Amino acid sequence: MRKLRTPEDRFVELPDFDLEPGYAEVPDGEGGSLRMAYVAAGPVDGPPVLLLHGEPTWAFLYRKMIPVLADAGLRAVAPDLVGFGRSDKPAELADHSYARHVEWVRTLVFDVLDLRELTLVGQDWGGLIGLRLVAEHPDRFARVVAANTGLPTGDVDMPEVWWQFRRAVQKAGAADALDIGRLVLSGCQRGLDQAARSAYDAPFPDGSYKAGPRVMPTILPTRPDDPATEANRAALATLRELSLPFLCPFSDGDPITGGMAPILKRTMPGAVGRDHPTITGAGHFLQEDAGPELARVVADFVKGS
Repeated sequence: MRKLRTPEDRFVELPDFDLEPGYAEVPDGEGGSLRMAYVAAGPVDGPPVLLLHGEPTWAFLYRKMIPVLADAGLRAVAPDLVGFGRSDKPAELADHSYARHVEWVRTLVFDVLDLRELTLVGQDWGGLIGLRLVAEHPDRFARVVAANTGLPTGDVDMPEVWWQFRRAVQKAGAADALDIGRLVLSGCQRGLDQAARSAYDAPFPDGSYKAGPRVMPTILPTRPDDPATEANRAALATLRELSLPFLCPFSDGDPITGGMAPILKRTMPGAVGRDHPTITGAGHFLQEDAGPELARVVADFVKGS
């Protein structure tokens, strides 16, 4: 596997994100290894909260939430998915699969960091990966926060706005013109300043580093015979039997995942009958639009459940 590593000087003077990263080696699935990055803050013995980002962001997305969680006495841990942030970037589209991303995160979180009694906070692909981990390793989790995410199986079609996004990513990727900062901006309702846009661009010095952002829309299961469909169906079946406390603080301005909220609220046993706050005035990237508010929701959920 050919892999790229973003030079450290690309991450100098990030706005409001001066946490020192940690690094760990995980098997790449082909006999080699990949370096994964993560940041952590808050009391070492505090209840751990796993913050998983999605496409095309990285742990920087949680910079507005981490201080609030840490001040509440929680241990916030935010990894960079392989292909994103400070983590290594497999250079070929074929190097990435849903199963590999689940395994890479599993290895980091369980085998290396040995986190237990976790609260999952998953958004976008952070939920697609995180919910699989909850279903496959329920003994490691204490509760779940699913925010603007879901667990598609390909049995129900994705909304047209998502297909438009996928086509735009594929077209831009083929032309080596995928604008990461612009993609993040398009998922925010309250804007994104230039410094933050530059921070989202930072992991990708040129198009050769962008296999991760380019491929993620194509490995999401969109048909019943997708390679990831059976594993996601099995995960959903398990989740529907788990009594873990389950919270769905979705935003009110995300046309991509909004339809998943009522399904999760209705089918997850730990979500039924619970008061699920709506994060108002926020888009797909609600961590950007309303990070402190979402962090307070998470902190209250941890303390109250």
